[in-house]
Amino acid sequence: MRRPRPGRFALGVTIVAVPLVLALLGPVFAGEPGPRAASFTSGDGHWLGTDFVGRDVWRLVLHGGRPVVLTALAATALACLVALPVGLAAALTRHRWLEELLMRPLDVLLAVPSLLLVLLAATVYSPGPAGLVLLVAAANVPDAARLVRAAAAEAVTRPAVEALRLQGETRWRIAVGHVGRSLSRTLAADAGTRLTGVLYLVATAAFLGVGVAPDAADWAVMVDRNRAGLFVQPWAVVVPALLIVALTTGTNLLFDAALDKDRDGGRGAAGLPAEPGGPGGTVPHHTQKGVHP
Repeated sequence: MRRPRPGRFALGVTIVAVPLVLALLGPVFAGEPGPRAASFTSGDGHWLGTDFVGRDVWRLVLHGGRPVVLTALAATALACLVALPVGLAAALTRHRWLEELLMRPLDVLLAVPSLLLVLLAATVYSPGPAGLVLLVAAANVPDAARLVRAAAAEAVTRPAVEALRLQGETRWRIAVGHVGRSLSRTLAADAGTRLTGVLYLVATAAFLGVGVAPDAADWAVMVDRNRAGLFVQPWAVVVPALLIVALTTGTNLLFDAALDKDRDGGRGAAGLPAEPGGPGGTVPHHTQKGVHP
């Protein structure tokens, strides 16, 4: 049996802390913009050099994380909030037509690649940050809802759910009180993976100029706009790219560590379930070896 891995949690916190702190607190300490210098230069008080128009790269890094992080978190949360009730309703309903009505339109969206869906919508109108959140969430709802439905469909066949139905429990109580709780590990694992995909989708959309201004202080935009000077002044590309990678990698490690901890909860020191009479367990007096009633 596998044992808990506290080192994975510590590593995840260490990796994800840097981009998160820069994203959330960076604008507070960024200060006022100084005069612009020559493009793609180093030194002269610029710790990471200047970008393609002579702006200080370090100041852009401090400002550029918040749009990426907030957009990704909001899109992931919105996708999960929409997918969860849709998937549960499709799994718990006894009406085939309702299940078809809920799931078949999502199958149409699922057939369109996420980035293509965002780009097609961007050709119709120019989305701002809120519009980008809606587009990315809509692109992630179909497969998230199908995952919830598949997991819930297995849970509703358990004897415990049938017993709740025979007791007259409402579908809402069954869905939230039993089926929803039984899906917590699956949903947590999916949320970690989905956040990683959403981060890459948001960064790619910003890289292509969707939802952000061409000269915005955004980590993905910085990678795009400064790539021409990669071999002249690499920090303008390398630093924001590494921060995006650290954010996605650290997030996955944290979710993995949380799931490992949850799975190993209640296990003994050797990773086995605590036995009665062992550490953390007790044996009734009349069942102990050598003791008879």
